[in-house]
Amino acid sequence: MPKYGLFVGLITLDLIYAVNEYPHKNQKIVASDYTVAAGGPATNAAVTFNSLGNQSTLLGVLGNHALTQLIRTDLQQYSVNIIDLDPTCLDTPPVSSIVVTPATGDRTVVSINATKSQILNLSNLPQDLDNIEIILIDGHQIPISHALIQQAKIKQIPIVLDGGSWKPGLETILPDINYAICSDNFYPPHCQTSEDVFAYLKAMNIPYIAITQGEKPIQYVSIKEGNGSIPVPTIQAIDTLGAGDIFHGAFCHFILSQNFATALTESAQIATQSCLHFGTRQWIQ
Repeated sequence: MPKYGLFVGLITLDLIYAVNEYPHKNQKIVASDYTVAAGGPATNAAVTFNSLGNQSTLLGVLGNHALTQLIRTDLQQYSVNIIDLDPTCLDTPPVSSIVVTPATGDRTVVSINATKSQILNLSNLPQDLDNIEIILIDGHQIPISHALIQQAKIKQIPIVLDGGSWKPGLETILPDINYAICSDNFYPPHCQTSEDVFAYLKAMNIPYIAITQGEKPIQYVSIKEGNGSIPVPTIQAIDTLGAGDIFHGAFCHFILSQNFATALTESAQIATQSCLHFGTRQWIQ
């Protein structure tokens, strides 16, 4: 049976270029390949969740600019439902430009976050969460996320935080998070090491916490399963773009039927597989 998830956060248009070597200052180069896809942490996670046999709903700002049709077309292909928090918006959607070097798997991203599109109007929030089994929040829509969490608490729906980087206001929702899955670039105020981050999040009474470190082992602490380290499969990566987002989408799938450590392990395998392919969609094919 498919699982139902709600994914809250950033929706972008990603322009992704593969190059043989990274361009130098004032240099023009020709890409060896390119692709266009919808992007953003919650967006890529929603696509991943669907690719594993589930049904996701993506909640974010999309609007009615001409470029949004490219985003809609991509998400329709992967059967992602969209709830637009600002359907009459005519502004250009956030566009990310990404340069990938397949020889090393490295990527450089220039993007804009949701700072300029924070939604305070709650009229477009879903009023019925009866079918939702899990909610992921990427931290790009704090007021909306806070309101949803209050509904989710009543229905005991687990909340997953995609902690890619620290965003002001996250401290207001952290006490209600069930699973904090953070990157090694996630540093709350006054935190400088992973030990500081674990201590900060544990003080927020989050029962399950993990920090991913790229190809290095995942570190985790939990109330029921204790502390541990999970190795990540060794590969020659072609493209690491979106691997963290894909990890989070896979985690939302596995945690509904597995324990914490197993869900982290299975998610790492999916994310690793994605790094063997260019862009954020080829791994699904």
